[in-house]
Amino acid sequence: MAKKNNTVRPTPGELDPLIHERLRLGILSALAVQEELSFTELRNLLQTTDGNLSVQARKLEAAGYVVCDKQFQARKPKSTYRLSPEGREALESYLETLSDLLPDLERVRNRRTSGSLRHGINPLPSHG
Repeated sequence: MAKKNNTVRPTPGELDPLIHERLRLGILSALAVQEELSFTELRNLLQTTDGNLSVQARKLEAAGYVVCDKQFQARKPKSTYRLSPEGREALESYLETLSDLLPDLERVRNRRTSGSLRHGINPLPSHG
């Protein structure tokens, strides 16, 4: 992602707290690159427990970020998740805000070899 020359930087408080939790971010990120994933596929991919995945997926579903389709296959329940258009928009907005919070990686890489890193990073605005 190329950095824009923004004059007003976002604050960490502008990150969507629903997405910012590690497992929920993982769910949305996985669904952004796969059209749909089953509960089992998500659980294995994210290396989490059934209970934790279930709770976090329900929060995303309640917010309208993911859609869960439940059906039976061979008499066993199967839940399949996909990213909703609202979820994709929310994830893109979250990533854009996060990107705007971070320093330009090229500048960071160049500073690492040419001198002080701290000098090239604009601090977040103070809350004083």
